Amino acid sequence: MDINRIIKHLSIGQASVHRSFSRAAMANIERTIAEVEKTHAGQIRFAVEAALDLAPLLAGQSARQRAIEVFSRLHVWDTEHNNGVLIYLLLADRDVEIVADRGVHAKLGQAVWEAVCKEMEAAFRQGRFEEGVIAGIRSVGAHLAQHYPQVGVKTNELSDQPVIL
Repeated sequence: MDINRIIKHLSIGQASVHRSFSRAAMANIERTIAEVEKTHAGQIRFAVEAALDLAPLLAGQSARQRAIEVFSRLHVWDTEHNNGVLIYLLLADRDVEIVADRGVHAKLGQAVWEAVCKEMEAAFRQGRFEEGVIAGIRSVGAHLAQHYPQVGVKTNELSDQPVIL
């Protein structure tokens, strides 16, 4: 049990999400997802969470474990071609996790997502949250365009709207 992590999470409230992401920033993120998704057949979701609740903290839940829960909760796995990708940000830890559906993960692997996460986290350390997320979305989109090119009319299976948990 990491007492410093617990204290950090319990001291960070929802207001931290709104300080890091204004309404205009969230709208820009949504527009970027919609724009990037026109270039490929994949589906991208972005979710941000200020902090974990006490029970998951006491259980030692990692940002990765929480991202997998959110991936399921938002039904990112429920796409026709198994090509959904979740970008999850846990602000208290300044940790970003990318969870890809089995179809995408089989083609790209974890190393690709870890590289994108590191780029995003570098921007976050400088307080550039909107820029970091948009760069991450564009990078994920470029990978999806390479492996899931857009053919014909695209159905948007998942909302482009960012989720605040």
